[in-house]
Amino acid sequence: MRNILIIGAGRSASSLIKYLLDKSDQENLHLTIGDLSQSLAQQKTNNHKNASAIALDIFDENQRKTEIQKADIVISMLPAHLHIEVAKDCITYRKHLVTASYISDAMQALDKDAKANNLIFMNEIGLDPGIDHMSAMKIIDEIRAKGGKMILFESFCGGLVAPESDNNLWNYKFTWAPRNVVLAGQGGAAKFIQEGTYKYIPYNKLFRRTEFLEVEGFGKFEGYANRDSLKYRSIYGLEDVLTLYRGTIRRVGFSKAWNMFVQLGMTDDTYVIDNSETISYREFINLFLPYHPTDSVEIKLRLSLGIEQDDIMWDKLLELDLFNPKKIVGLRNATPAQILEKILNDSWTLQPDDKDMIVMYHKLGYEIDGVKKQIDSKMVCIGEDQIYTAMAKTVGLPVAIATLQILNGKIKTPGVQLPINKEVYEPILKELASYGVVFNEKEMPYLGYNSDKIFG
Repeated sequence: MRNILIIGAGRSASSLIKYLLDKSDQENLHLTIGDLSQSLAQQKTNNHKNASAIALDIFDENQRKTEIQKADIVISMLPAHLHIEVAKDCITYRKHLVTASYISDAMQALDKDAKANNLIFMNEIGLDPGIDHMSAMKIIDEIRAKGGKMILFESFCGGLVAPESDNNLWNYKFTWAPRNVVLAGQGGAAKFIQEGTYKYIPYNKLFRRTEFLEVEGFGKFEGYANRDSLKYRSIYGLEDVLTLYRGTIRRVGFSKAWNMFVQLGMTDDTYVIDNSETISYREFINLFLPYHPTDSVEIKLRLSLGIEQDDIMWDKLLELDLFNPKKIVGLRNATPAQILEKILNDSWTLQPDDKDMIVMYHKLGYEIDGVKKQIDSKMVCIGEDQIYTAMAKTVGLPVAIATLQILNGKIKTPGVQLPINKEVYEPILKELASYGVVFNEKEMPYLGYNSDKIFG
């Protein structure tokens, strides 16, 4: 049996594990699933005869090294900052490694050793990063193969709630890490290139600079800019492209409403609220408003934000039960961002029957024989349930497929890498399509950048 060590049995691991177990007899595989919680790892095995669940603490150096030594290949589904010790052990014991995380500087520093040991360290092979790389590079390579020159690249991705489960005024629920949603866009201005000019959007303006997107059968969406679009120039070979923009997808109206929290300061994660465990939601809101001897919290908030009582923005705030004096924060030494996350979790947690949805949208402009053209590529994936979510499917399946491709010698190029080469993306995209992760590509006249940009 060929042993695959999977470290981390969280939400993203469900589809990954199911895929490999479904193929385990045919491919002669045994899965060792390690997690701090052995019971969680055990749940993910579904009592399959080709899987073992173990309690694994990656900070236990001896145990970590012992389990890595036994494996033929290692999959790390840990948070990104925890991969590096696993990766170093994989160098020591000459094991291939697969992760869905961005390549850190520490991981990149292992490239020389990985190549010297003929090891494949495949990273960024989840959804975003991952499927975005592969689906974009497929089209870029096809354009270049027929002599075209890239002039525009825009790429958007979002984890959303499926239409049948979309039942709140925000048209949004948490389908992945809530903390990442609350902190989105912080840490510096968003930067991109528009028609050859560098553009920057500071955090306090980010959610009022959005672009409309239309997806057939699913209606209108909006996209706000990711923090750094420019790092993809060298990765995709787009150094001469005139427009390069990457963004996050939400339903239309979300960003304008979210901007209320940004302007009030509730997304700040840099300081702690005194007595945070004892204050009510209403008292938390009042912390960010000026003193007035008679005005209520509601009136002060409307005045601060400049919204009327009949504004849909006000209804969105009321829906979150923000002004409830009986609901207590209950978090010790919490930042505003942590408290906001707690409040939103009350309303935006997926219910047992809810389904999530992934939307990905690429716009690629190019010039060939003096004519400008555009290709729009769109993908929508809807989850099955709360275990096999669209997020778990789109993150986990590419990881699983790549792992099997490496084990079977189909992916051969060693080193620390991401899936932008044809030997990697072509078979993975083909197999993903058989699981319903399908991109619909449409060629049209070149529309250029900013054709449907809105500025608040």
